[in-house]
Amino acid sequence: MKWARRNSPWLLHFNTGACNGCDIEVVSLLTPRYDVERFGAKLEPSPRHADVLIVTGPVTRQCAPRLKMIYEQMPSPKFVVAVGACSCSGGIFQDCYNISGHLDQIIPVDVYVPGCPPKPEAILQGIAKLLEKLKG
Repeated sequence: MKWARRNSPWLLHFNTGACNGCDIEVVSLLTPRYDVERFGAKLEPSPRHADVLIVTGPVTRQCAPRLKMIYEQMPSPKFVVAVGACSCSGGIFQDCYNISGHLDQIIPVDVYVPGCPPKPEAILQGIAKLLEKLKG
């Protein structure tokens, strides 16, 4: 089972209210130039089938319950990658009235990919780092 997850992680992308800069970089991973599928990764629309949750954006008060619900719907073991400065630390929005806190205060985070927005190579490195962690 562990071997299968390591060689074919299914990714779920969730935007918690970002400017879409990180989202564009995440989507570019699917293009032939970056080809995240070479790691066996596949973008999955349902949390019930996903192994890895990729979160972009600051966690707003409106979005925090949804994010928690999506995380709970994922089968265990499940992993979270925080992509971008906003999801890692709140970024420029961290002191805003509508931010509920850092992502790791809402759900556990396994890998942080900082940057505003992070380059696709950095996101790929984060996913590769997560796969290395799965090797044990």
